Amino acid sequence: MAELTIGTTYGSALLQAASEFGKRDLILEEARQILDILEQEPEFHAFINYPAVSAVEKKAVIKKVFSDQICQELLNLLYILVDKGRTYHFPRIVKAYEDMVHHEEGVSYGTVYSVQPLKKQQLEKLETEASQLLRETVKLDNKLDPKLIGGVKILVDGRIIDASIRKRFEDLGSKIMER
Repeated sequence: MAELTIGTTYGSALLQAASEFGKRDLILEEARQILDILEQEPEFHAFINYPAVSAVEKKAVIKKVFSDQICQELLNLLYILVDKGRTYHFPRIVKAYEDMVHHEEGVSYGTVYSVQPLKKQQLEKLETEASQLLRETVKLDNKLDPKLIGGVKILVDGRIIDASIRKRFEDLGSKIMER
């Protein structure tokens, strides 16, 4: 639970600073780039999270790597996370920040799982239908799920819309068992 609070607290502070300086989208883009770097460079990721390395050393490396690449507000956040020993939470903070930005924009992002890749028109139709059902603008990303027999499963902000054939079979089985 504390991890959720850390993400929300730092994400909210970052959003406040980003909004104050008109850098909301820039910070989101740069934070995503940092996440990509951390994923592509596991040794760097391990270094900034390793407790035996001093905060001074970590901040010097972060400054060398990022000072000309990201805005000062995001660099300051990284420094604070190093000082507090919370660099491990950076992905969660970025996710919380991203969710808050999307909430301010009135958009919810989700995932539609399918057996085969969906065509653009199919994805747009599902976005429209999910938007009507959830009464908010929904943007979907398509991911494949080989466990599905057919149909789709949509996950938006922790809510599931299950229109899969597997779900239909489970529902049918439940009705048969009731009798």
